[in-house]
Amino acid sequence: MTPLHTTSVRRRRLGVAAAAAGLLATLLTAGPAAATPDPGDAPAERKVSSEQAAAAEALTKSGGIPAVDEVVHSDNIRHLANVPKDALPGTNSDLAFQGRYAFAGNYDGFRIFDIRNPRDPKTVAQVLCPGSQNDISVSGDLLFLSTDSSRSDDSCASTSQPATEKSSWEGIKVFDISDKRNPKYVAAVETACGSHTHTLVPERRNVYVYVSSYSPNAMFPDCQPPHDGISVVKVPRNAPEKAAVVGFPVLFPGEGPDGGGNPGGPTNPGVSKTTGCHDITVLPSKDLAAGACMGDGILFDIRDPERPRVIDQVQDNVNFAFWHSATFNQDARKVVFTDELGGGGGATCNPETGPNRGADGIYDIVGKGDKRKLVFRGYFKIDRHQAPTENCVAHNGSLIPVKGRDIMVQAWYQGGVSVWDFTDSTKPREIAYFERGPLSTDAARTGGSWSAYYYNGHIYSNDITKGFDVLKLDDRRTDAAKRVRMHELNVQTQPDYFDRFDD
Repeated sequence: MTPLHTTSVRRRRLGVAAAAAGLLATLLTAGPAAATPDPGDAPAERKVSSEQAAAAEALTKSGGIPAVDEVVHSDNIRHLANVPKDALPGTNSDLAFQGRYAFAGNYDGFRIFDIRNPRDPKTVAQVLCPGSQNDISVSGDLLFLSTDSSRSDDSCASTSQPATEKSSWEGIKVFDISDKRNPKYVAAVETACGSHTHTLVPERRNVYVYVSSYSPNAMFPDCQPPHDGISVVKVPRNAPEKAAVVGFPVLFPGEGPDGGGNPGGPTNPGVSKTTGCHDITVLPSKDLAAGACMGDGILFDIRDPERPRVIDQVQDNVNFAFWHSATFNQDARKVVFTDELGGGGGATCNPETGPNRGADGIYDIVGKGDKRKLVFRGYFKIDRHQAPTENCVAHNGSLIPVKGRDIMVQAWYQGGVSVWDFTDSTKPREIAYFERGPLSTDAARTGGSWSAYYYNGHIYSNDITKGFDVLKLDDRRTDAAKRVRMHELNVQTQPDYFDRFDD
């Protein structure tokens, strides 16, 4: 491992550099993804100009950024383990947790790790089931996968097929994971425009699944405009084969073919037109949800899980290009929304893009009941600038459960993993980081941490190309979180940590 680079050292150097310039199936080939953005949907490698390549090379040689594949981190983080990809070569995506297991999505299927010893994770199963993004979550004996690429059928042996064909399939797949070494595919539900991501609202007898998808097209029989809501799927725990869509609540009512969401350009140049949601986070203990919906951020009431109801809707047509995901703070008085500028494939962590674009937006929740409003307070973006060849933008993260403080860990693709404090909504600051150097200095190769989450004392990251990482954070500001133990964690189904602290 390389010597530690503290944050202050990186900042000084950057100023100088910037001035200078076990298998369950036989492996098959996954079909191309259809939905955008997100980096797995773009070419894995793109050419850069000779000037950009020279700048990237100069940055690594000057020490302004780590060398290709070099691992660096702040002195309060340790890199405990890395498990490279094995039989599933596709893009690594999201993570979920249950007991001593971590479940890692991949565009070719999913992988289950035994993390009982975080220093030495063991592969329990690898399941081939191609289809982007394979966004993943678990509840009890059930595992859920999102398929957001047009497939020939709903099987795990499907092939890519144009979305213009009526017989094509996209949606939610359900597996029985009562035997972690032998997951069984038990159900599939087709949903309009597929399932880019999904969020669980678990109950005792049923699991409700909020399916987020977007980008309708009049040429797609199963993805017709306007697509101004989400699909709600009801899955009976004791009979998952009876899973079915039970509603499509409209979140953006309005006149005209596009509903009432953000119109995007040319009205709002550089902003995505809202044609659905990218991701939703629910906070069941407060009957609340926050939706990141392309051109809009929304807050809604989920007391009736089949009929979520919007309380407030906000836009940022100056600095936000694509509302990607959301995280509540622990007392539901704040929401952090992320902007996935460039769709996760762009190099946006640089002086030219600046500190407010491709960043997190911090919103306070003010008022009570149906009068609650989202009020903007500030932006957070890592100030460790990256090379022109590194895709870098705000992405998936989770709270670190520290009572009385608002701290989260977050993935930034090739910007690495960042731990930051937003207790003061107007003055957020990074307190720890981990990252690798660029995959290349002469081509823009997609990579980096897709998701970085805190679970039972450790940070787990699913790196798009490098595999599964385990990090240990040792810092007096977060040490109290080590006492919080969860049996299950799907980050988009945000738990209430308050009654889990040992005072």
